[in-house]
Amino acid sequence: MSIDLTKMPKLGFGLMRLPEIDGVIDHEQVCRMVDLYMQAGLTYFDTAYVYHHGMSEVEVKKAIVDRYPRESFTVATKLPEWEIKCEEDKERIFNEQLERTGAGYFDFYLMHAVDDENFANYEKYDCFNFGFEKKRQGLIRHLGFSFHGTPDMLVKILDKYPDVEFVQIQLNYLDWDSEKVCSGKLYEILSERNIPIVVMEPIKGGSLAQLRNDLEEKFKAVNPDKSIASWALRYVGSLPGVMTLLSGMSLLEQMKDNVKTFAGFTPLSDKEKETIKEVVTIMKETPQIGCTACSYCTDGCPMNIGIPDIFKTINAINMYGKSDRTDRMYARLKEKKSGPSDCIQCGQCEGVCPQHLPIIELLQNAAKVLD
Repeated sequence: MSIDLTKMPKLGFGLMRLPEIDGVIDHEQVCRMVDLYMQAGLTYFDTAYVYHHGMSEVEVKKAIVDRYPRESFTVATKLPEWEIKCEEDKERIFNEQLERTGAGYFDFYLMHAVDDENFANYEKYDCFNFGFEKKRQGLIRHLGFSFHGTPDMLVKILDKYPDVEFVQIQLNYLDWDSEKVCSGKLYEILSERNIPIVVMEPIKGGSLAQLRNDLEEKFKAVNPDKSIASWALRYVGSLPGVMTLLSGMSLLEQMKDNVKTFAGFTPLSDKEKETIKEVVTIMKETPQIGCTACSYCTDGCPMNIGIPDIFKTINAINMYGKSDRTDRMYARLKEKKSGPSDCIQCGQCEGVCPQHLPIIELLQNAAKVLD
């Protein structure tokens, strides 16, 4: 049973970043989000064994399975190799997932976060063939995998398992030419083989939902009524062969905006494509602190300053602009480490930095922005 792309919703509801109250999933708000999503004719729910420490799959049952007819929606979940320590773990995890979700079967089932390193463990426990067997038993409708590796490894896996029906990759307009993420190259490999693509991180973890004022103004000049996030979503949604794209929504407002984007979806115009190219060029030319996060500087810091994380936050601000997201990054840093204002200029960090960065000066500049 092949996947009919014409029947797939463009927008998938990723259940990885659900709203919480005091560390517990906010069930009432999730229900409101699910209702809005379903009322828009959208049906693809993506969860995983490890999301929200296992409670995301439980929420699938409470907010979706128990409230809607089973044939009215589809559920995707994933098998994590890092939780498999023996042959029996595959069956145990799969049965737990069936029990947690109450779904009866999974419309889409994935090997989770496959990359060049962990593929060997997926092979050790014969996980792909385990999935194919579950499909033969009728417990899985479509088998695929999510992927974070190199183009060469993707080709290797597809050659070994040609019956894989879809692949999930990270793809957004900023990562298309990235040498690390390789979005464009992965997309081209899958397109050449006519393999349906699920896209994760189309908004790059939320970083493409808010940009610097100068970049947002370029988008607004072309489409003043469109949200900044919608540009990232429509970029991915306009690509041929994309089965669905996932947005890990955590607010009802995000759901409303995303549903609006895909109501009567229109692909990007040539003008819009050129605008995105212009924005990407400017972003890639934005100066970044060349910290490699080796942490040599922090080992002997007498003030316990989180230097690599401070520089990561500053780089994010320089690239995207100061936002709620960067404020949260810095708040998390300050929970465990000291900030740039605590620097006593002892110079220990500069003496061990392999990149020879002027760390004291950079911390002083960071303090003006962050503190």
